[in-house]
Amino acid sequence: MLLTWCQCRTRDYKVHRAFYTRLHACSPRTPQLRNTALLIHGVKIENFSTSWNDGMAFCALIHHYYPDAFDFDKLDAKNRRYNFELAFRVADEKAGIMPLLDVDDMVMMKKPDWKCVFTYVQSLYKRLKDE
Repeated sequence: MLLTWCQCRTRDYKVHRAFYTRLHACSPRTPQLRNTALLIHGVKIENFSTSWNDGMAFCALIHHYYPDAFDFDKLDAKNRRYNFELAFRVADEKAGIMPLLDVDDMVMMKKPDWKCVFTYVQSLYKRLKDE
């Protein structure tokens, strides 16, 4: 039930994984720079561990309830520390949900402890489910 609740609230969120600038040669003498999105995909929550390891799922879930708190489209999955700090801070300030997860621990782990993530997400659910 909790996983489904998270999936329903984040299914429309897209993540821009990376941007790069490349040379596009219109002619050999006049190359032009173009920004190109390398990969765009949705926030995909399949479990309570690796699905949360870049902070984007937390940000999407919080943004669903507090869309004016930050611009989700400007987030980058590579900025893991920033994403965790943002999500935990906004959840604390806007919803009064204490950050039960430590940012340093989350950044250090590629595969977060699912029980810890589950506990924090459960606190989000209890506070936000009726909004």
